[in-house]
Amino acid sequence: METVSDLRDSEADFSRALGRLAERTPFAEILAQADRGAGVRMDRRSVTASQTPRLKGAVIRVWGGERWIEGATSSLDPSSIARATDSVLHQLSKAVPGGPPPGEASTLRKEWTERPARPVGDADPDQLTALGKDILAWASSVPGVTESAVSLNWNDEERYYLNSAGAKAYQLLCRAGGFATAVAVENGQVEFDYLTTGAVGGWERYGIFTEAAVTEIAREAKQLLTAHTAPAGPMEVLLDPATAGTFAHESFGHGTEADQFLRDRSYLSPLMGRVLGPDILTLVDDGTRPEGFGTLRFDDEGTPTRRNLLIDKGRFVGALHDRVTASALRTTPTGNARRSDFLSRLFVRMTNTYIEPGDQTLEELVQEVKDGVLLEHTTSGIEDPLGGQMQIKVKKGRRIEHGRLTGLVKSMALSGKVLDVLRQVRGVSRPTDFVMTPGFCGKGHTDSLPVGSGGTYLLSTAVVGPA
Repeated sequence: METVSDLRDSEADFSRALGRLAERTPFAEILAQADRGAGVRMDRRSVTASQTPRLKGAVIRVWGGERWIEGATSSLDPSSIARATDSVLHQLSKAVPGGPPPGEASTLRKEWTERPARPVGDADPDQLTALGKDILAWASSVPGVTESAVSLNWNDEERYYLNSAGAKAYQLLCRAGGFATAVAVENGQVEFDYLTTGAVGGWERYGIFTEAAVTEIAREAKQLLTAHTAPAGPMEVLLDPATAGTFAHESFGHGTEADQFLRDRSYLSPLMGRVLGPDILTLVDDGTRPEGFGTLRFDDEGTPTRRNLLIDKGRFVGALHDRVTASALRTTPTGNARRSDFLSRLFVRMTNTYIEPGDQTLEELVQEVKDGVLLEHTTSGIEDPLGGQMQIKVKKGRRIEHGRLTGLVKSMALSGKVLDVLRQVRGVSRPTDFVMTPGFCGKGHTDSLPVGSGGTYLLSTAVVGPA
């Protein structure tokens, strides 16, 4: 099978470009990227194969004395790289002399070529189709399920970073993801349930799509047709691991991206160092997490990713930084400078954001709730990083009555002030419940990139109502 072309083949051309730029600027960097990917979408009537639009090119960034100057090329032949360099040099000739570039320059020199044991991109495409047909058949085996759909996809991403400070870092990461949904219709009512996966890795990531798991979501979709309407009002809430992960992403993700601090658009900025929750609550952003969809080895400034504590035992202790925000706030870059591609802007972005496990069992948490609701299967989440409000929608839930899980309820939304929900966290379940889920996160209009979120069961209080 065809493999991603190796960006390191252009190293000599990149080095020449950096040499030319270094004569005119105190700092220059090049980030090259090459992507390939494909997938299949299926329902009962059709099969559609898709090819991810290929990306291959590079962005050049230099310090112009008072601001960053950039230029890009969508071709990596020597003449295209030279023309992009000429364009940046032309912009530099008009720049106003100023001070040194902000923050620390990466000096990372390392390579990561991480091919899974069974790369999806190297498999026969008919294997994806065969798995999809199995999933459709399993869902259709449940009476009352009238529709089902499957999407399976993969992406191989190659990035190569070099700068005038001596950094030279390369990574090849393979991701695999998928989504299956079952739809039940009765008397004009429509309900669905779903199963999803996505992480760095290969064919093993599709192991979640078993006959037992798919038929379970099909049965749940049918049962939702006669489920009770979600309760409404302030109440005890128990979030399932995926919903707890969405809570981590929406509650303390965007608000800790430190470019929001500099723009005075984060309600969290003045709260650094304060206790915001109980000592059982620890919240992390970690780009090194093996099963994460947002896993990277280094960010787009060449800074190695790492485990970044945001909340440590209830105390707000950290934020996410690129070199500009780290310089302004007198700290160090955290490995969170990310571009969705070489043609997009660089922002401070999350990688894998999650709540660390606690030591309680699900049964203990349910008993502690006594009267409330369990929220399951997140469908969306939004946050106001300036005002500190959030909303999370889930597909379904279960009532908790007298300390026991009882009836199924339809889709609902959790909303409220982030700080109120954090303060009222009273329980976190064990590591055996931990789940990471995939997602795509936007910042700006179209700058979407892969992220992960995760957690275990989380007990708090919030406002709930029908979605």
